[in-house]
Amino acid sequence: MSWQFLLTSLIVVATPGTGVIVTLAAALAHGRRASVVAALGCTLGIVPHMLAAMTGLAALLHASALAYEAIRYAGVAYLLYMAVMIAREDGALAVDTATAPRSDRQTIVSAIMVNLLNPKLSIFFLAFMPQFIAADAEGAVLHMAELSLVFMAITFAVFVLYSLCAASVRDRILSRPAVMTGLRRGFAAAFVGLGIKLATADR
Repeated sequence: MSWQFLLTSLIVVATPGTGVIVTLAAALAHGRRASVVAALGCTLGIVPHMLAAMTGLAALLHASALAYEAIRYAGVAYLLYMAVMIAREDGALAVDTATAPRSDRQTIVSAIMVNLLNPKLSIFFLAFMPQFIAADAEGAVLHMAELSLVFMAITFAVFVLYSLCAASVRDRILSRPAVMTGLRRGFAAAFVGLGIKLATADR
Protein backbone atom coordinates (compact mmCIF):
# COMPACT_ATOMS: atom_id res chain seq x y z
CA MET A 1 0.00 0.00 0.00
CA SER A 2 1.51 3.32 -1.06
CA TRP A 3 1.68 6.55 0.86
CA GLN A 4 0.16 8.24 -2.21
CA PHE A 5 -3.02 6.20 -1.74
CA LEU A 6 -3.18 7.05 1.96
CA LEU A 7 -2.58 10.76 1.36
CA THR A 8 -5.06 11.03 -1.51
CA SER A 9 -7.70 9.07 0.42
CA LEU A 10 -7.23 11.38 3.40
CA ILE A 11 -7.71 14.45 1.21
CA VAL A 12 -10.82 12.97 -0.42
CA VAL A 13 -12.35 12.00 2.94
CA ALA A 14 -11.45 15.21 4.78
CA THR A 15 -12.96 17.42 2.08
CA PRO A 16 -16.38 18.40 3.50
CA GLY A 17 -19.27 16.67 1.77
CA THR A 18 -22.59 15.10 2.61
CA GLY A 19 -21.14 12.64 5.11
CA VAL A 20 -19.32 15.35 7.03
CA ILE A 21 -22.44 17.52 7.14
CA VAL A 22 -24.58 14.63 8.43
CA THR A 23 -22.00 13.85 11.11
CA LEU A 24 -21.71 17.47 12.24
CA ALA A 25 -25.49 17.84 12.30
CA ALA A 26 -25.80 14.74 14.49
CA ALA A 27 -23.15 16.08 16.86
CA LEU A 28 -24.87 19.45 17.29
CA ALA A 29 -28.39 18.11 17.53
CA HIS A 30 -27.90 14.96 19.58
CA GLY A 31 -24.39 14.94 21.03
CA ARG A 32 -21.20 12.93 20.85
CA ARG A 33 -22.70 9.42 20.79
CA ALA A 34 -25.12 10.20 17.96
CA SER A 35 -22.35 11.78 15.91
CA VAL A 36 -20.09 8.73 16.27
CA VAL A 37 -23.04 6.52 15.25
CA ALA A 38 -23.62 8.79 12.24
CA ALA A 39 -19.93 8.49 11.33
CA LEU A 40 -20.31 4.71 11.49
CA GLY A 41 -23.40 4.88 9.26
CA CYS A 42 -21.61 7.01 6.67
CA THR A 43 -18.72 4.54 6.70
CA LEU A 44 -21.08 1.58 6.21
CA GLY A 45 -22.62 3.48 3.30
CA ILE A 46 -19.35 2.95 1.45
CA VAL A 47 -19.82 -0.85 1.40
CA PRO A 48 -22.36 -0.98 -1.48
CA HIS A 49 -20.06 1.16 -3.64
CA MET A 50 -17.12 -1.09 -2.79
CA LEU A 51 -19.08 -4.23 -3.67
CA ALA A 52 -20.36 -2.65 -6.88
CA ALA A 53 -16.82 -1.83 -7.97
CA MET A 54 -15.56 -5.32 -7.08
CA THR A 55 -18.34 -7.02 -9.07
CA GLY A 56 -18.15 -4.70 -12.05
CA LEU A 57 -21.54 -3.13 -11.38
CA ALA A 58 -19.99 0.33 -11.09
CA ALA A 59 -18.58 0.00 -14.60
CA LEU A 60 -22.00 -1.03 -15.87
CA LEU A 61 -23.65 1.97 -14.24
CA HIS A 62 -20.96 4.23 -15.66
CA ALA A 63 -21.58 2.84 -19.13
CA SER A 64 -25.36 3.05 -18.90
CA ALA A 65 -26.52 6.65 -19.15
CA LEU A 66 -30.03 5.80 -17.96
CA ALA A 67 -28.86 3.89 -14.87
CA TYR A 68 -26.35 6.60 -13.99
CA GLU A 69 -28.90 9.38 -14.35
CA ALA A 70 -31.45 7.47 -12.27
CA ILE A 71 -28.99 7.12 -9.39
CA ARG A 72 -27.79 10.68 -9.76
CA TYR A 73 -31.25 12.22 -9.56
CA ALA A 74 -32.23 9.94 -6.72
CA GLY A 75 -29.19 11.37 -4.93
CA VAL A 76 -30.27 14.93 -5.80
CA ALA A 77 -33.78 14.27 -4.46
CA TYR A 78 -32.41 12.87 -1.21
CA LEU A 79 -30.04 15.82 -0.73
CA LEU A 80 -32.93 18.27 -1.18
CA TYR A 81 -35.01 16.19 1.25
CA MET A 82 -32.18 16.44 3.80
CA ALA A 83 -32.04 20.21 3.24
CA VAL A 84 -35.75 20.54 4.03
CA MET A 85 -35.48 18.32 7.10
CA ILE A 86 -32.55 20.31 8.49
CA ALA A 87 -34.08 23.72 7.70
CA ARG A 88 -37.24 22.92 9.71
CA GLU A 89 -37.13 23.99 13.35
CA ASP A 90 -38.41 20.55 14.34
CA GLY A 91 -36.19 18.76 11.84
CA ALA A 92 -32.85 16.99 11.98
CA LEU A 93 -31.12 19.78 13.92
CA ALA A 94 -33.93 20.17 16.43
CA VAL A 95 -32.88 19.81 20.07
CA ASP A 96 -35.87 18.95 22.22
CA THR A 97 -35.25 17.24 25.53
CA ALA A 98 -38.96 16.54 25.93
CA THR A 99 -38.92 14.04 23.07
CA ALA A 100 -36.95 10.83 22.74
CA PRO A 101 -33.72 11.17 20.74
CA ARG A 102 -33.30 9.34 17.46
CA SER A 103 -32.38 5.69 17.86
CA ASP A 104 -28.99 4.45 16.74
CA ARG A 105 -30.76 2.48 14.01
CA GLN A 106 -32.49 5.60 12.65
CA THR A 107 -29.22 7.52 12.67
CA ILE A 108 -27.30 4.74 10.91
CA VAL A 109 -29.99 4.20 8.25
CA SER A 110 -30.14 7.92 7.48
CA ALA A 111 -26.34 8.16 7.24
CA ILE A 112 -26.12 5.07 5.02
CA MET A 113 -28.73 6.52 2.67
CA VAL A 114 -26.69 9.70 2.27
CA ASN A 115 -23.67 7.78 1.02
CA LEU A 116 -25.66 5.08 -0.78
CA LEU A 117 -27.10 7.74 -3.10
CA ASN A 118 -23.78 9.51 -3.53
CA PRO A 119 -22.47 8.82 -7.08
CA LYS A 120 -19.17 10.44 -6.11
CA LEU A 121 -18.24 7.28 -4.25
CA SER A 122 -18.99 5.08 -7.25
CA ILE A 123 -16.81 7.34 -9.39
CA PHE A 124 -14.09 7.17 -6.71
CA PHE A 125 -14.04 3.38 -6.72
CA LEU A 126 -14.35 3.16 -10.50
CA ALA A 127 -11.84 5.82 -11.58
CA PHE A 128 -9.51 6.33 -8.61
CA MET A 129 -9.05 2.96 -6.93
CA PRO A 130 -7.89 1.01 -10.02
CA GLN A 131 -4.90 3.35 -10.35
CA PHE A 132 -3.37 1.63 -7.31
CA ILE A 133 -4.09 -1.93 -8.48
CA ALA A 134 -2.13 -3.65 -11.23
CA ALA A 135 -4.62 -4.94 -13.78
CA ASP A 136 -2.69 -8.18 -14.34
CA ALA A 137 -1.82 -8.73 -10.69
CA GLU A 138 -2.95 -11.92 -9.00
CA GLY A 139 -5.44 -11.27 -6.23
CA ALA A 140 -6.50 -7.90 -7.67
CA VAL A 141 -9.97 -8.24 -6.12
CA LEU A 142 -8.45 -9.01 -2.73
CA HIS A 143 -6.15 -6.00 -3.09
CA MET A 144 -9.14 -3.79 -3.93
CA ALA A 145 -10.94 -5.08 -0.84
CA GLU A 146 -7.89 -4.26 1.28
CA LEU A 147 -7.64 -0.71 -0.08
CA SER A 148 -11.39 -0.25 0.34
CA LEU A 149 -11.23 -1.27 4.00
CA VAL A 150 -8.36 1.18 4.55
CA PHE A 151 -10.43 3.90 2.88
CA MET A 152 -13.35 3.06 5.18
CA ALA A 153 -11.09 3.18 8.24
CA ILE A 154 -9.80 6.61 7.21
CA THR A 155 -13.38 7.77 6.64
CA PHE A 156 -14.51 6.64 10.07
CA ALA A 157 -11.49 8.17 11.84
CA VAL A 158 -11.83 11.54 10.09
CA PHE A 159 -15.59 11.71 10.62
CA VAL A 160 -15.22 10.85 14.31
CA LEU A 161 -12.64 13.63 14.62
CA TYR A 162 -15.09 16.06 13.01
CA SER A 163 -17.85 14.84 15.32
CA LEU A 164 -15.80 15.18 18.51
CA CYS A 165 -14.79 18.72 17.60
CA ALA A 166 -18.43 19.66 16.95
CA ALA A 167 -19.65 17.95 20.12
CA SER A 168 -17.05 19.80 22.21
CA VAL A 169 -18.65 23.16 21.35
CA ARG A 170 -22.25 21.90 21.31
CA ASP A 171 -23.30 23.41 24.65
CA ARG A 172 -21.99 26.85 23.76
CA ILE A 173 -23.78 26.74 20.42
CA LEU A 174 -27.07 25.50 21.88
CA SER A 175 -27.07 28.36 24.38
CA ARG A 176 -27.24 30.79 21.47
CA PRO A 177 -30.48 30.28 19.49
CA ALA A 178 -29.38 32.71 16.79
CA VAL A 179 -26.27 30.62 16.15
CA MET A 180 -28.36 27.45 15.88
CA THR A 181 -30.68 29.17 13.41
CA GLY A 182 -27.69 30.24 11.34
CA LEU A 183 -26.23 26.74 11.42
CA ARG A 184 -29.57 25.22 10.45
CA ARG A 185 -29.80 27.52 7.44
CA GLY A 186 -26.14 26.99 6.61
CA PHE A 187 -26.41 23.19 6.64
CA ALA A 188 -29.62 23.34 4.59
CA ALA A 189 -27.95 25.63 2.06
CA ALA A 190 -24.97 23.27 1.90
CA PHE A 191 -27.23 20.33 1.05
CA VAL A 192 -29.02 22.40 -1.61
CA GLY A 193 -25.64 23.41 -3.04
CA LEU A 194 -24.45 19.81 -3.12
CA GLY A 195 -27.71 18.81 -4.79
CA ILE A 196 -27.33 21.48 -7.48
CA LYS A 197 -23.69 20.51 -8.00
CA LEU A 198 -24.67 16.87 -8.43
CA ALA A 199 -27.55 17.71 -10.76
CA THR A 200 -25.37 19.85 -13.03
CA ALA A 201 -22.21 17.70 -12.94
CA ASP A 202 -20.93 16.12 -16.14
CA ARG A 203 -20.61 12.35 -16.16
